[in-house]
Amino acid sequence: MATRVLSVRIREELLIEARKLGINIRETVEKALRKEIEERKKKQLEEAIREGLESLRSLDEKEWIKTVKEIRHEK
Repeated sequence: MATRVLSVRIREELLIEARKLGINIRETVEKALRKEIEERKKKQLEEAIREGLESLRSLDEKEWIKTVKEIRHEK
């Protein structure tokens, strides 16, 4: 897997403490970034689902049945 160099500034006391405790900063940053990406994707999916449900609520029963039948015929 390819890697890229990323320069970030953190408070000096955090860096000193992390080094004292033997924390692998690269692994910690990657783990935190993966977690944040996962959370944001989850939020985006939840929002898309919410918007989809809202649009479905605007359909009346006849439109809903017509749409389902059209989808079935496409398959």
